[in-house]
Amino acid sequence: MKKYDNLQILAEKSKPDFLLFYKKNKKRLDKMDNVVHQLHDEVSSAIDCLSCANCCKSLGPAIYDKDIDRIAKALRIKPSDVVSSYLRIDEDGDYVFKTMPCPFLMPDNYCSIYESRPKACREYPHTDRKKFSQIYKLTVKNTSTCPIAFEVLTQLISK
Repeated sequence: MKKYDNLQILAEKSKPDFLLFYKKNKKRLDKMDNVVHQLHDEVSSAIDCLSCANCCKSLGPAIYDKDIDRIAKALRIKPSDVVSSYLRIDEDGDYVFKTMPCPFLMPDNYCSIYESRPKACREYPHTDRKKFSQIYKLTVKNTSTCPIAFEVLTQLISK
């Protein structure tokens, strides 16, 4: 993880290049899902998320009703207890965790509800999504948190 100890600084320095690539290649990006997905597979197999867990430590995902039900089932409590114990409503009207880091993040960076984690957590960092061009700018934002997002974009713009 040493390479990414200064990820926020690296991402900030790279941001202009990432955005310039987007501006110059917007139409081409629409047809690059296979390239991005291949990069995602290569990069995510080389980076150990458990050595980082930045997403769990700093990003508050939106939590939806299906997520609440899944978490409640995993914890063997009522959905209303999940809401009252762990969630709050943010400025956008979405449920988010009351506290960060995530209340389910354990000291070893494992997730205590991994199999039942929210959809947003399952899909992060979204670099394997269809129509990647639609979330390119979100991925640029995620480069300051996620080494996978950073590496995928770094390698993509060097192709």
